[in-house]
Amino acid sequence: MGRKWRNRRNWRFPVVALALLAAGCESTPDAPDAKAQPTAAPSTPVARACAEPAAGPVKAPAGAVTVDPANVGDLAAKTKNSPPNTTFWLRPGKHRLAPDRYAQIIPKKGNRYLGAPGAVLDGRKTNQYAFGGTARDVTIRHLTVQRFVAPPDEGVVNHDSADGWVIEHATIQRNSGAGLMAGDRQRVRANCLRENGQYGMNAYKAKGKISGLVVEGNEIVGNNTDDWERRRKGCGCTGGIKFWAVDGADVRGNWVHDNRGTGLWADTNNNDFRIEDNVLEANDGAALIYETSYNAVIRKNTIRRNNWVEGRRYADRGDNFPFATVYVSESGGEPRVRARTDKIEIHRNVLEDNWSGITLWENADRFCNSPANTSSGDCTLLVKDTDRCARPAIAKAPLYGDCRWKTQRVDIHHNRFVLDKSVVDCTVRCDRMAVLANYGTYPDWSPYQGERVAEAITRKQHNRWHDNAYVGPWKFVAHDPSRVLDSGQWQGEPYRQDAGSTFRARDGG
Repeated sequence: MGRKWRNRRNWRFPVVALALLAAGCESTPDAPDAKAQPTAAPSTPVARACAEPAAGPVKAPAGAVTVDPANVGDLAAKTKNSPPNTTFWLRPGKHRLAPDRYAQIIPKKGNRYLGAPGAVLDGRKTNQYAFGGTARDVTIRHLTVQRFVAPPDEGVVNHDSADGWVIEHATIQRNSGAGLMAGDRQRVRANCLRENGQYGMNAYKAKGKISGLVVEGNEIVGNNTDDWERRRKGCGCTGGIKFWAVDGADVRGNWVHDNRGTGLWADTNNNDFRIEDNVLEANDGAALIYETSYNAVIRKNTIRRNNWVEGRRYADRGDNFPFATVYVSESGGEPRVRARTDKIEIHRNVLEDNWSGITLWENADRFCNSPANTSSGDCTLLVKDTDRCARPAIAKAPLYGDCRWKTQRVDIHHNRFVLDKSVVDCTVRCDRMAVLANYGTYPDWSPYQGERVAEAITRKQHNRWHDNAYVGPWKFVAHDPSRVLDSGQWQGEPYRQDAGSTFRARDGG
């Protein structure tokens, strides 16, 4: 994608969570069922798009062009020779492209691709991309796309992030790179995004914008099979889904489970997200990270058994940072950035037997124009010219506030937090909520040195827990990793958190 992703954490680690829906996705004879079932019955059914796929049309719709799997390259050739707005019906069987790594289908505007039951587009570990080009308003339904070998950070379906695509009831599995990319106004519904090498979906567009993105009723399972965080240590380049600079997204009713690393990760200048009614469970890392981004509603999600692998790994190393299941990193509400909300509101979620809970974090050394800014030269949405964030101007308003992503206006309420350490199999460091920052030291011209940011995130930036229910031996971290509090200290001066909340200290629910 022409962009080098570097370490997003830059001192410590990620946040945020989900729950729902039943949907569909085309399975194939050589594709086993999804490997995990929900651990307990959620309030609504999960999206079983891999095990219970919706069937495609058994006959070609009127006026459709029929594609024959016996003819190698038939789909690409017929796409090329047909006008825009053509419907293609793929017969049952394995469809193949020409044996060239750059052979792919280049749709025309308004094309529709419908798979019959058992229709598979197979890249045979030879072709890099399945569907590319810049044509708008393309639809792909009831089709399995598998075994393509896209390079890292690139995708197999909608490789060029064209706008207005609709991908529904598809199975996109066992590809290298990302199963699919995202464009503006894209709709991703009721799909099985399974066991792709890097991401299930990479919502990134090199030029132009992504807004109005809908991700609904999908099963997103077992992605990052190539374990890119270990191959590129600290790259921040994995997840069930990764979102970059998306302005306006509805992520609802998905089952995000058993991914290697993070379930859902919004990273760098995302805004106006609604993450609701999802089930996020058994992901190796955080269920949800919302990083260097703005304005979100995270509600009515079921989040369970996440972060057992990564949280335990850091605890075993003796690291005392509160590695969280829902991680809000340098992200907050900002009324000057237009959205459906002017805060980050996390409410009416159930978090059960995860490795720790919610961490609000701000890196004092990470801001626009700082060498410690790992977001590849990006600046906040409040400052267009990164070079303005330099001394002496950065030491005064408005740049003092506008040159850094701030964890502010986060409202955490009416959630249920349950922890049974015998289920998680831990004794220490899996039981924490946190709001904290590091001691600012770098660079030498930074106006944020010392405890300024730690004091701000803890006491001055309107971050608030209240009216939650806690079951289990929860602890609370405030200001910096060394300040570990019990519930009474957390509710008392000077923190005054969790007014109206209830605490039942015994393990279990």
